[in-house]
Amino acid sequence: MTQLIIDADAHLTEPADVWTARVPAKHLEHVPQVVRGDDGRDTWVIDGTPVSKVGGTAAAGWPEPFPSSPATYEECHPAAYDADARLAYMDEAGIWAQVLYPNVAGFGSQRFLSIPDDDLKLVCVSAYNDFLRDWAAADQRRLITIMSTPFWDVDAAVAEIERCAATGHRGVLFTGEPARFGLPHLGDAHWDRFWAAAQDHGMPIHLHLGSGDMTTSFTPERIAAHGTAATYAFTSTELFLKNAMQVSDLLLSGVLARFPSLQFVSVESGIGWIPFVLEAIDHSYLEGRPGRTSEWDLMPSEYFARQVFACYWFETVAPRKLLDEIPVDNVLFETDFPHPTCLYGNIQEKIEAGLGDAPPEVRRKFLWENSARLYGVEEPPEVWVEPLTRT
Repeated sequence: MTQLIIDADAHLTEPADVWTARVPAKHLEHVPQVVRGDDGRDTWVIDGTPVSKVGGTAAAGWPEPFPSSPATYEECHPAAYDADARLAYMDEAGIWAQVLYPNVAGFGSQRFLSIPDDDLKLVCVSAYNDFLRDWAAADQRRLITIMSTPFWDVDAAVAEIERCAATGHRGVLFTGEPARFGLPHLGDAHWDRFWAAAQDHGMPIHLHLGSGDMTTSFTPERIAAHGTAATYAFTSTELFLKNAMQVSDLLLSGVLARFPSLQFVSVESGIGWIPFVLEAIDHSYLEGRPGRTSEWDLMPSEYFARQVFACYWFETVAPRKLLDEIPVDNVLFETDFPHPTCLYGNIQEKIEAGLGDAPPEVRRKFLWENSARLYGVEEPPEVWVEPLTRT
């Protein structure tokens, strides 16, 4: 039987009317909207400034390699932006549920910081969160929404958690590097009421790859010297390791000790780095502590095992060879659909390459149980499961 899957990281290529259909008329010309340019490409613009190409986030099934991408919505895979088409695709792929992340505002809502009007920033965040619930209404059992936050305003962020918890969101998206935006570090008491609100509502905090400083090495100079493929590979690895550093910061911040029921998820950063990072953190931390003992009840690596999850998709070495070194209750499987790096048409092959020799209980944890427990996903009905037994 094909293993049931919960996809812990998939993205929405936002429809063109996400904001224009949900904000007051006075804001219409200033919110994110799509313009089809003279080059024939659909482009997201904010207050007249281009920010991203629509097709760049919907490369699944596109026949040309990165950075080539669909030019228009019509050329994108329909499941990228249409909820009914997404559910149909999930049926085909054997995916019961997907956890949904944004594109336009960045992976931590940081792009909204370019909007000078503080009130409009908040309007944009709320409109996106409302859109997510509208989109997920196609099947709320299967489409798991993660709310965005106006992290630059902690009081507004707390209020948005309170509002969105009541509408069905299952988790909170946050920047992993607030200090890069001139805000207090993760461990500062400034954030305590934010952590408390998320903990009180049982909503995990999600640190998605690229949620902090998006300045990377994908530059014209590097491309000219090394080529596009090499630059893309270097930049991808840079982003993975940035998330590893964000998790390191979290483990050493004291947040997990102060909020013992609060869960965190490192999204789209892989899992192969976990053993080295945890060992390095514990070793180096004790070197700087009197008596080489922890100031908290647990060691940093033990807080990871208690409260931090991580997602993987393309890796085969870590699932095959590092199971004894990674907390197996903390690993989630993702496809990253429909991004350029996503698994598409090869999901089962990648699963088998990484987990073919794993014990059945580990396989089920990675692909189903860990995500189901974290997000409260219910088992699918037999009428959905039964066709999988014939594949």
